[in-house]
Amino acid sequence: MGGYVIRVLIAEDQGMVLGALAALLTLEPDLQVVGCAADGQVAREQALRLRPDVLVADIEMPGLDGLSLAAQLRRELPGLKVVILTTFARSGYLRRALEAGVQGYLLKDAPSAELAAAIRRAHLGERVIAPDLAVAAWCEPDPLTPKERELLQLAATGLRSAQIAAALHLSEGTVRNYLSAIIAKLGASNRLEAVRRAQEKGWL
Repeated sequence: MGGYVIRVLIAEDQGMVLGALAALLTLEPDLQVVGCAADGQVAREQALRLRPDVLVADIEMPGLDGLSLAAQLRRELPGLKVVILTTFARSGYLRRALEAGVQGYLLKDAPSAELAAAIRRAHLGERVIAPDLAVAAWCEPDPLTPKERELLQLAATGLRSAQIAAALHLSEGTVRNYLSAIIAKLGASNRLEAVRRAQEKGWL
């Protein structure tokens, strides 16, 4: 890379993990940690101000989750590469991450050298996915349509069918039909179980 130093921003809500990641990456001569954030919204603000080359982000964070952060920054900073680093080995999360335009998806139990190599490859425009996750993602496709996912997300907040219908400008009967289809697709007995199963798979 001709001596070029890759500027990295880390977004991770667990303080100990955040500190460890920053310390490990700082040991790499071609990587420079320019910022750390424990909140997704703060990470977005830092990214817009610091203009890093690569963002390393967890998925579940306060303020703005990692997948929403990646999708938003894809529009605001098209040149930024995002590497998701998470404990969640869920095929649905990987699919959503790819839809959000992330360059890499690794698990937190990967060796630090693997993360550093992934950052370098992502910076070069390569896609870096944990192999086991890549296989799982294509073996277990997300059965939900975008509309079904939107509706189930509202159901997950505790809204009743009439409230969901009002929010989505649908009839209450249509909402009930959607919910019945979702419950059947997920092999659930009710909407609460459907929400739980979708969340476990990373589809929601």
